[in-house]
Amino acid sequence: MVFTKFKLFSLVALTTCLLVSTASLAVAQDKTNPTGSRTIASGQKMKIKGVVTRRDADTFTVRDMNGVDTVVRLENATSVKTNGGFMRGGTNYAQTNILRGLNLEVEGLGNSQGELIASKVRFSESDLRVARSVESRAAPLEERASTTETKLSQVEANANRLSGQLDELQAVSNAARGGAKAAQATADAAVAGVNSTNERISSLDDYEPQTSAAVNFRTGSTILSPDSKTKLDEIATKALNAKGYVLEVTGYADTTGSIQRNVALSQRRADAVIRYLVDNHNIPLRRIVTPYGYGESHPVADNETKDGRAQNRRVEIKLLVNKGLTSPAPTMTPASSGSGN
Repeated sequence: MVFTKFKLFSLVALTTCLLVSTASLAVAQDKTNPTGSRTIASGQKMKIKGVVTRRDADTFTVRDMNGVDTVVRLENATSVKTNGGFMRGGTNYAQTNILRGLNLEVEGLGNSQGELIASKVRFSESDLRVARSVESRAAPLEERASTTETKLSQVEANANRLSGQLDELQAVSNAARGGAKAAQATADAAVAGVNSTNERISSLDDYEPQTSAAVNFRTGSTILSPDSKTKLDEIATKALNAKGYVLEVTGYADTTGSIQRNVALSQRRADAVIRYLVDNHNIPLRRIVTPYGYGESHPVADNETKDGRAQNRRVEIKLLVNKGLTSPAPTMTPASSGSGN
């Protein structure tokens, strides 16, 4: 009789588990856009696990292990705490502790905007420590990027894109969940990603030549010839199509006349080139390195010959591009994760 009751109880328990699993699968249905973002139907129940890749005032974005992003909205009633241990306990935390790079689990309902209204947010203490560590490293880097944006106002859009890449690297590098070993491996990967990004941000102050041109002048003249204007038109077109560029303009003279006269003449030649670029191609002055006249120094040919002196009466224009904006963005493979709580 006892054995029959036990078999009946086991059958009921198994049936209940199957029904719960089927309901969970039905609830988990959602719409995933081709761009990798998830839209949740209004009123739909949802539970997601992933890494915080973006944090705003009232929302944050969670990326799951399939690379799909979900926007989660916080409310005053949202419960934010650590995973419970014995007796399902846990520590309550303020919503400000939801940081980029934090591994967590969210439960809630969809709203009319396709977001997930969070009722519960759960994470482990070890994952919170890792997220705080990475956030403390990322904040100084973002401050440096902001300073660089002030110096290079025309590359603001590229700097924003770089900041977004930094957020993604921090989140992916913290994808590991579970025990202390997995958390440490994630922290090491995060440090490597932050260092790679730091190197790229540092290179925003470095420039490398992309192309150059030289225009020549008649003896004692600062007037641009038609051929010189054609060369300047070509290098101006290349400059306006480049990202984060500057133009370096240097003037020179031959040995005809005194040293002081040749220094002043070479400076006026450099100024003539700059005026042409600004007046005819609207090149911003902030994109032009302060011009300098070298006089008869740095000759490229022998000043004892007529042809050599003609080559030395010149202005050199170099198009320099920012290495930090042209180099590829750093990439990183996320560490494999264990099972979460």
